[in-house]
Parts: sequence; structure tokens; C-alpha cells
Amino acid sequence: MLIRHIGHAEFLIETENAVRIVTDPYDAGCGYPIRSVGAEIALVSHHHHDHDAVENLQGKPVIIDQAGLYTPAEGVRITAVRGYHDDEQGAKRGETLLFLIETEGLRIVHLGDLGEMLNDKQVSILHDPDVLMIPVGGFYTIDGRQAQETAARLNAKVILPMHYRTKYNAEWPISGPEVFLEGYPNEEVCEGTEALRVTKKDMMCQPKVVLFDLNS
Repeated sequence: MLIRHIGHAEFLIETENAVRIVTDPYDAGCGYPIRSVGAEIALVSHHHHDHDAVENLQGKPVIIDQAGLYTPAEGVRITAVRGYHDDEQGAKRGETLLFLIETEGLRIVHLGDLGEMLNDKQVSILHDPDVLMIPVGGFYTIDGRQAQETAARLNAKVILPMHYRTKYNAEWPISGPEVFLEGYPNEEVCEGTEALRVTKKDMMCQPKVVLFDLNS
């Protein structure tokens, strides 16, 4: 499996069987450059412009934007769980979906725009991810400290921070990844990665936290 961080909350996951899964594709209003990304499956956590721009994807992907259990491709199982975009039960920003992708013997979790701490039921479904994609920027989502606690509670093996401030969205009222990264020793953090290759057999060799190069 090959994972690339396109920007914001958008990742491209490519399986060994050439199934491309894209999470939360953003639009031009997000500030990031629009990349040419093809997909067979598109996961949309919620319908805000910076998370649901499926029109920018190449191909005709199966779109998953509702809670439920799905098998959109052979060998791919996706569980979409309801969560809240804020800490007031959705009163401020509504709901978001939390995704568990199971393929190639791996558990990949994408937490969308999670705005509160996970409850016991959500943890029971999303537990022990091999790879966790988690928002860390705060304001619209959980912040860096809350993300550290969430990752620990889920027992995540590899953590991919997302939804933080960069040069592309510098005017947004969110923070960079620094506070989140402070929770991990330098030797556990890999920065500047262009792509991450993951298999079930090599999980013990992976860094704890991977911060991608979003300028390439």
C-alpha cells in the first residue's frame, strides 16, 4: 500500500491491486493547489467545500458519504461511523464521518473533521489502526493535545497529522502541527516524506508519526 498526503484532509491510498481510495478531496477555496488525482473510491466525511470536491477527481469513483458498512471493491471493506464536527453534539458545525478502511490485512482510520473526543462505541470500532489520519489544527477540529490523547486511546501504530495550518491556508484560525509533534520524541517523527509505503509485515519498522512534504 502506498499513501500520499495531497493536502489538508485529502489522502490518496493505493492498494497493491491498484484500487485508489481518496479521502476528503478539497476544492480551490481551500488554498491548496488542485492536484490531478484519480480514484476508484472517494470518502467524503462531510459536505463542506474543503472536504467534498469529488468533481476534481479523475474517473468515476464510488462515493461514500453516509454512515454504514461498504465493500466498494474486492478486498476492500469500509466502515463509516458518525461523529461530530464540534464539541457541542454538532450544534455548531454538524456531523462528520469517521472511516475505517480494511484492506491488505491493514486497518486505516481517517477521522474526518472530528471536533470532540471519541466515545467508547467509536473507539470499539476504530481501535488499533495500523495507520491513523487525524486532524491536529484545532478551532474547527480537535487540537494537537486532544489528537495526541485520541491517537493513544486508539493505540495507533503510525500517525499522519492532517488539517493544520500551512502556507496555503495561513489565514485560517488553525494551528500548525507543532503542538501535536511536541508529544513525540524527535526519533519517532519522520518529516518531509513524499509517500509512505506500508505493508502488514513492515509495521514494526515504520516511524510513529509521519509529516508529509506538502510543497512537492
